[in-house]
Amino acid sequence: MDAKRSSISENLLAWYDVHARILPWRALPGEAPDPYRVWLSEVMLQQTTVAAVRPRFAAWVARWPDFASLAAADEADVMAAWAGLGYYARARNLVKAAKAVVADHGGAFPGTEAQLRTLPGLGAYTAAAVAAIAFGERAVVVDANVERVVARLFAIETPLPAARPAIRAAADTITPDARAGDFAQAMMDLGSGLCTVRAPKCLLCPLRDDCAGFAQGQPERLPVKAARRARPRKYGTIFWLEQGGDIRLVRRPPKGLLGGMRALPTGPWSTERPALADPPAVTDWRILPVTISHGFTHFDLELALAVGVGEAQEDGEWWPIADLSAAGLPTLFAKAAEAVIESTSAEAVIESKAAEAVIGREI
Repeated sequence: MDAKRSSISENLLAWYDVHARILPWRALPGEAPDPYRVWLSEVMLQQTTVAAVRPRFAAWVARWPDFASLAAADEADVMAAWAGLGYYARARNLVKAAKAVVADHGGAFPGTEAQLRTLPGLGAYTAAAVAAIAFGERAVVVDANVERVVARLFAIETPLPAARPAIRAAADTITPDARAGDFAQAMMDLGSGLCTVRAPKCLLCPLRDDCAGFAQGQPERLPVKAARRARPRKYGTIFWLEQGGDIRLVRRPPKGLLGGMRALPTGPWSTERPALADPPAVTDWRILPVTISHGFTHFDLELALAVGVGEAQEDGEWWPIADLSAAGLPTLFAKAAEAVIESTSAEAVIESKAAEAVIGREI
C-alpha cells in the first residue's frame, strides 16, 4: 500500500477510535465480536436503517440469541418477526444458514470469507462483512455508504451500477491488512454520519485532504446515478372478509413475493385494473374509496380494497381483528388493514352522527 493509501486508512481508523457509533451488535473495546450478532445485524440492515433495526434486533436476540435457538425456531414465527425488514427470503435464509451452522460446523460460524459464502443467503457483501468484522480477516466490504465514500474519494465518474467494479477495486487499495473489521465499520460510520447523500460535512471529514471529489468542489454529485427507468405498474384487489370480530387470513405460496407469510386474501396482480377476481367468499363485496400503493424492486403495485362479511371458501385462518398486530403481516397488508380499519371507523362515526341528527329532528 502506497503512502497516500496508507494515510487514508490510518486517518480513518484514528477518527473511528474517537467517533465510532455505539451499536447493540458491535463489540465494545477489548471484547471479541459475536459472529451471530454481526451476521444478524448485517442482514437486517440491508434494507432499512440503524434506527429501525435497533429495537427489532433487541427483540430478535432476546427470542433467538444464538445459532442453535434460531435453527430450532418455527419458520412461521421467524417470518412474522421479520415483517417490515425487507425481503422475506432473507428471513428464510437466516433459518437455513443457522441449521447449516449447527449441522455442519458444530454450532460455530466458519471464520473465512470463502467458507461463509457456502452458507445459504451469504452473498459477497455479507460474507465479507462477517469475515472482516467478526473474525478480523482482510475483506473488501462495500455497502451503500462505503460505495458513496469511495466514489467521492476517487472521483469515480462512471454512473452506477456500472461503476461498482471500479468502486470495489478502489476500496481494495485502501483496505488495510490489520483492523479490517474496524476499517469496514469506520467506512460505514463515515458514510452514515459525514459523507451523506446530501450536504456532506466535508469540513469534519478525516479524509478530506485525500478526497478527489472534495478537491473538485462538488462531492455531493457523486456517485453518479444512471437515469431511472419507469417501473411497470400492476393492479389487484385485497379482500377484507370479516366474521364475528375476526378477519380471514391466508398463507401466501412458499415461493415468490412475500412467500410463506400470513396475508389478507388477494386476487391476481396484473397490468390491467381487475374486477372482483377470485374473491375468497360469496358475499356482497363493497369497494372502499381508498387504494393501497406499494413499491417492489421491479414494479409498483396498486390495490383496491374490498370489504365483506361471510364464510370463507379457501384454506386459511380466522384472526381476531383486535390482535391483528400479532399476525406479523407484511408491510403491504399491514397498510391495507390500517386503511380498512380507519375507513370503516370513519364511516361508523358518520352513520352515528347521521342517526343522532335524525333523532334530534324527530324530538
